[in-house]
Amino acid sequence: MSDWGFLQQPAGFDIGETGLMAFDAMQPMWWAFVVGLGNTLRVALPALLAATALGLLLALLRTSGLPGWRQAAQGVIGLIRHVPLLLQLLVWYFLLIEWLPDSSQALPLWGGLWLSKGGLAFPWPEAFENTWRLSWPEQGTFNVGGGASVTPEYLAVALALSTYTAAFLAEVFRSGIEAVPRNLLEAADTLGATPWQRIRLVLIPQALRTVVPPTTNQYLNLVKNSSLAVAVGYPDLVSVSTTALNQSGRVLECIGVMMAVYLTLSLLTALAMNAFNRRHALKGAA
Repeated sequence: MSDWGFLQQPAGFDIGETGLMAFDAMQPMWWAFVVGLGNTLRVALPALLAATALGLLLALLRTSGLPGWRQAAQGVIGLIRHVPLLLQLLVWYFLLIEWLPDSSQALPLWGGLWLSKGGLAFPWPEAFENTWRLSWPEQGTFNVGGGASVTPEYLAVALALSTYTAAFLAEVFRSGIEAVPRNLLEAADTLGATPWQRIRLVLIPQALRTVVPPTTNQYLNLVKNSSLAVAVGYPDLVSVSTTALNQSGRVLECIGVMMAVYLTLSLLTALAMNAFNRRHALKGAA
């Protein structure tokens, strides 16, 4: 018989990366699941935004009138789409931990970013004398201090999810762009619209009519594919649930929690995209 009382017992294990959530081994098991869910959302939501932006860029290049850019985008999309996501995840991870310098010699990037084998450090607001200020990371003797940071495991998962999903979204967006009537674009040119105005005010709004349903499928895939993060040791929901399963011995219950959470995330994603689709359709009809 199922026994859910184990959720109130101390977890008995630590979670290596918790983001903004505090956790220790003496906290209840149910909070460990919440932290795991938080880590899943923490990597999936930024990856979703990045995949959308990158997918749109690739789609615009794919439909560009410049042969060089069009062929380059086609090659990138084809390469990413035909390599398994798990393999791409491992490639990103080993690139980050093998090719980057140690934390004592981090690479300074634009905008106060520092990149090393220890992860990516970036500016972050912090409380200071009853107010808030921006804390900037600085290179120290042994590592980068100040600001906030994410681990190489987080970066590998975020990069893999973003690029893999972007390749599929690019084809979705390309089909939507090619479905826009040419006379609308010609009318925009006749009215003197700039290339950016032509894209922002005509091309994208018209393409949204056809791309939202298949885009929803890709968003759902991204959320579910985030479960592969366990392969590089990122403590997402699956990783935490697996540890909880081994710790408590409650196999069916832990698997049930994972299934319920991913089902809920999928339903919420579909509801949000359907609401956006209806709102856009109403605006287009008006």
